[in-house]
Amino acid sequence: MIENAAEAFVIFCNLQNFVAVLIGVLIGVLIGAVPGMTTPMGVALALPFTFALHPVTGVLLLLGIYKGGLYGGSISAILLKAPGTPAASCTVLDGYPMARKGEARRALDMALYASCIADFISNLSLILLTGFLASFALSFGPPEFFTLILFSLTIIAGVSGDSLARGIVASCCGLLLATIGLDSIYGTERFTFGNYEMMAGLNFIPVLIGLFALPEIIDQYARRGAGAVVVGALGRVGATLADLRACFKSILRGSVIGVVLGAIPGIGGAPSAFLSYSEARRTSKNPAAFGKGAIEGVAAAEAGNNGVAGATMIPLLALGVPGDVTTAVILGAFMVHGLRPGPVMFMENLPMIYAIFIGILLSSVYLFAIGKLMIRSVSRIADIPHRLLHPCIVVLCLFGAYAVNSSMFDILVMIAMGALGFLMLRLHLPAAPFLIGFILGPLLEDSFRQSLRLSDGTYGIFFHSPICWLFWALTLLSLGLLLRGRFIVRDGDSPAAPASD
Repeated sequence: MIENAAEAFVIFCNLQNFVAVLIGVLIGVLIGAVPGMTTPMGVALALPFTFALHPVTGVLLLLGIYKGGLYGGSISAILLKAPGTPAASCTVLDGYPMARKGEARRALDMALYASCIADFISNLSLILLTGFLASFALSFGPPEFFTLILFSLTIIAGVSGDSLARGIVASCCGLLLATIGLDSIYGTERFTFGNYEMMAGLNFIPVLIGLFALPEIIDQYARRGAGAVVVGALGRVGATLADLRACFKSILRGSVIGVVLGAIPGIGGAPSAFLSYSEARRTSKNPAAFGKGAIEGVAAAEAGNNGVAGATMIPLLALGVPGDVTTAVILGAFMVHGLRPGPVMFMENLPMIYAIFIGILLSSVYLFAIGKLMIRSVSRIADIPHRLLHPCIVVLCLFGAYAVNSSMFDILVMIAMGALGFLMLRLHLPAAPFLIGFILGPLLEDSFRQSLRLSDGTYGIFFHSPICWLFWALTLLSLGLLLRGRFIVRDGDSPAAPASD
């Protein structure tokens, strides 16, 4: 053990590794801050540059981009209501309202603190719990995935705002749009209307950009001269120690949620962020403040988002199974260098794995330093006049939607989603439940149908394992607590109404 650790320090302690992690985190933050420039895209573009590097150096460069990108998405989400990454769409819910109130600096600070703490906890989990969490993730089959996703759908109630009915309507619309394309099991066309470009379904990035960024711009111009909302001053006061102390419990909870969901291949950061946010709102002393600029909401969303960063490496290193799209690209980097992650790698290349662990811990330090330096300059975006800012945002949105597949169809999807998002804004239908339904819908359908095929149509397969029973219990408990919380709020508000008259 000591010999392996000493050899790992020798492998890691050279200037190339330190610079690779630094450059990776910096590039990741910049990529994440641009709407449409996804983290997998940045990692994939950087992959060819790692061919001539030492395996540890190349992997650390890609991991730095991955970790920086997860935080960078919160910058545009808070300042522009244009999430740089899918998982940052949850940060919009309270981050952008804080910016409109002149607290952009405070929101950016809290997003950074939550991201760094969750990232560090996720890294420690990767180092200490790789074997246990990987074996836990390996025990998930289609029935376990179905009950997990069903439990995740209960977070819709937590992000529906004042009206649960509107939240359910919005989520059903998201579920409906998620069915567009080819049926993944039988290959039949659904809602394609004879258009071959729709056979692959609607790409997530154009939907995300159109749903969050464009409606706000359209609404600003539609209300111009009639009391349009103006973003407040930047605010010179950042998040204080008291803010961090108040949000610390939500950050820890979100980090744990991120670690558990990140260790399960295919889940990703967005469900983790929304689940962390929902739990923070449910346990908060002031749940009504969420969605209106609650700093705890920003902390919970970013903790859940960044908590998956190290955890997605757990199934990759322990089993050779990538946890998400980004780690699939990183798996390619390992294989290019003649390495195959998995149990054999732990036996044959343990010092190299320890060297990667050291670099991963260093990335958390770099993330904090780079984030602190960038907040001072990037947060000035909030001071730019809307007549100059909005055209720039539209150009970035067009670029982001087109860059995914170099397809004009994706731009049309983004514009259509912008119109739909504006209609939802005017009808007071929340966007977050729509997005959750769109993300989780295909996973829910596929795991449900695969389970029934495995059991020849017998529904008892959803109750055959302890993990299924666990998630059924959590689903019922979550629904019970959410309904109880809403009834308590309603009962508490009713006596106050006469007193205020």
